[in-house]
Amino acid sequence: MIGKAIKELEASARSREAVDAWFAARTFPIVDGNFITFVWRGEAEAVHLKHWVFGLPSSQSLARVDKTDVWHLTLQLPAASRVEYKLEIVRNGHGEWSQDPLNPNRARDPFGGNSVAHGTGYEIPTWIQPDPGAAKGHRDEIWIDSKTFGRRGFGLYVPSRFQRNRQYPLLVVHDGHDYLRYAALGSVLDNMIDRLELADAIVVFTSSPDRLREYADDERHAKFLVEELVPYIERLFPLDAQPQGRCLMGASFGAVATLSTAQRYPGFFGRLLLQSGSFAFTDIGDRNHRGPLFDPVVAFMNRFRADPKPVSERVFVSCGMYESLIYENRSLVPLLLSTGMDVRYVEARDGHNWENWRDRLREGLSWLMPGPFLHVYE
Repeated sequence: MIGKAIKELEASARSREAVDAWFAARTFPIVDGNFITFVWRGEAEAVHLKHWVFGLPSSQSLARVDKTDVWHLTLQLPAASRVEYKLEIVRNGHGEWSQDPLNPNRARDPFGGNSVAHGTGYEIPTWIQPDPGAAKGHRDEIWIDSKTFGRRGFGLYVPSRFQRNRQYPLLVVHDGHDYLRYAALGSVLDNMIDRLELADAIVVFTSSPDRLREYADDERHAKFLVEELVPYIERLFPLDAQPQGRCLMGASFGAVATLSTAQRYPGFFGRLLLQSGSFAFTDIGDRNHRGPLFDPVVAFMNRFRADPKPVSERVFVSCGMYESLIYENRSLVPLLLSTGMDVRYVEARDGHNWENWRDRLREGLSWLMPGPFLHVYE
């Protein structure tokens, strides 16, 4: 498939100046309806698109425009899609991955950064941007001596309107520091609370030095949260110490830890936010193809799926359509609903990444912990 813009280049590329003029008149990648054309310019033996859209080949070759140093690949990209990618440039038999030098849109994660392609109709949310007019909450870092894990730190957010004579809901965020770094959670909290879309809340940002093990249905993790961390915060602040006043959330393995903790202490957290959970399970037997780190997850999910019980009051679930986990998340929703819990499920044309989770925060948090403005419409 050759995009319209590339056909125009092929027809006009009679000189380097003509190619320069073609580049100067466009932004990249080129989006035309439901098609997107990736372009790279330079000398190479080959150029490959590397992306994370499950169901498509993860590496696809760009073709070279005859008699030029321009490489291109056109793919279908449904409206409102958001796709992270890199380009692999092959020289002297060696491929090197890089961000797209023609595309200014970037996304960061703990492993570095990717270029981002936006499909027709996708817009970066305005409510994630720092608002100079929004009152800022106070953030701090606290360390406690845990009987379960020893010395452990966590982040803390106190809303700007905090008063000692009021009671506040509590939001506990798995991988909270990554949510702050890569999902703009600090700005989201400031903006939503200031605009009365989210309840004034005390927020705890947790992290783990061994998250893949600790988050995989580890009873120590659930005990730490419920029997140590939450009581500690309740001693510091005037909290609404009822299930509907407590929300637990996480993404990927953090979502597994959220559901697992709620299952071990049913009813303690009255609100759950599960994003792209790694809810691996097996229909036959107990072996899984993802490796031994997933064995305790599979065992947990197999038990939960065999006998689902209500573990919370409200559960918000989101997942990207381009994730390999979409099947697990879709199939979890009817199980949650069968228990009588109030469930809301949202999909997006995105992958397993922090900006996908960022873009769902407003909808999820405002439903689970609505502020005064939204309470009027409930």
